[in-house]
Amino acid sequence: MSVVPEHVVIVGGGQAGHQAASSLRDEGYVGRITLVGEEPQLPYQRPPLSKAWLAGGLNDGDVHLETEDWFAVNHIDHWRGERVVGLDRAARRLTTGGGETLGYDHLILATGARNRPLPLALEGIAGVLSLRSLADATALQTQLAGARQVVIVGAGFLGLEVATVIRASGIDVQVVEATGRVMSRALGEQMGLALYARHQLQGICFHFNRRVVGITHAQGRASAVQLDDGQQLAADLVLVAIGVQANAELAVQADLATDNGVVVDAFLQTADASVSAIGDCACFTHGFDEGARWRLESVQNAVDQGRYIAGRLMGREEPYRQVPIFWSEQAGCRLQMAGVAAGDDLEVPCGDAHSEGFSVLRYRDARLVGVESLNRPADHMAARKLLLRGLSPALEEARQPGFDLRTWLASAAALQA
Repeated sequence: MSVVPEHVVIVGGGQAGHQAASSLRDEGYVGRITLVGEEPQLPYQRPPLSKAWLAGGLNDGDVHLETEDWFAVNHIDHWRGERVVGLDRAARRLTTGGGETLGYDHLILATGARNRPLPLALEGIAGVLSLRSLADATALQTQLAGARQVVIVGAGFLGLEVATVIRASGIDVQVVEATGRVMSRALGEQMGLALYARHQLQGICFHFNRRVVGITHAQGRASAVQLDDGQQLAADLVLVAIGVQANAELAVQADLATDNGVVVDAFLQTADASVSAIGDCACFTHGFDEGARWRLESVQNAVDQGRYIAGRLMGREEPYRQVPIFWSEQAGCRLQMAGVAAGDDLEVPCGDAHSEGFSVLRYRDARLVGVESLNRPADHMAARKLLLRGLSPALEEARQPGFDLRTWLASAAALQA
């Protein structure tokens, strides 16, 4: 069993970093913990920023994960508003932008990700925003108060959640997507088409297979979005939501392997035994999917990996093997996903896509690897249990009319008992 480190430093004050610090104390860790966050706020939840916060239903206290007193009670040093710019692995020492140095026995990189910018020159154009931080959400909420026509670039999770909130307030919304359908990187075709239909019913206009080539402005403020087919979309506010990229600069600077994130093994450990990575920045060997490497951007992944790393540092040595789950609220629906499916995985519908709720089972090499559920929370819970246990309904069973995931799970559990 490995030696428990005396001082754990966590770089990144988001969901993953906070969870690692909290779970270490829950595990009975009595050593020193330092949590270094670049943002000046207390750790907070990001998912509400594109939903309830934007709709005006929350304040700062509602999204914060902890109070200031929590850090003192749990003896966690919280460095707020500090950017780590240097990592000396030989000396096990970090350097901040302000010139402070900080030693560690074990380092957890929880540096998250940042929004991808449009490849355009946008300096000096007001009204072009992105949404990642609490400050971004506040700016977007403020500017929406005077907006009449909004263009959202990107039809992924974030773009569609924001489109839902904005449209509900009566503002005209157009969405530009470079691929042929909504959420093409995350969902199969059948679920994507079902969501698209529901967004259309809300009055949202889509432009598929189109790219933004320019943003025109009047007196320094955005006035229209130019598409690659010559169309001009009137807009007094533009939200760019074209995905994120991992914050892996520290790893690169310290000669740690990176590949769409900080490369870690099935124990979330880098090639340096004293450095781990978790959350949005970590590209990890995924035991759930036969050793495939993934970088997942979800709250549940951040929480699960934060809890896992705390247990591992306290001596538990089993590899990380949580079933990935995702969720989203958009177009009046609740979308839930379990597992990780690829674009060419087989789709088997479970229920009627035109009804209020249905699910899609995703198969790879005749094995269930993911389930997408729309307004079917019971299906989602059954899917999580199936995937965790490595159970898979045969394709011929799943294709039978009236197949029910929950009934199949109950039968399989009875046979295993």
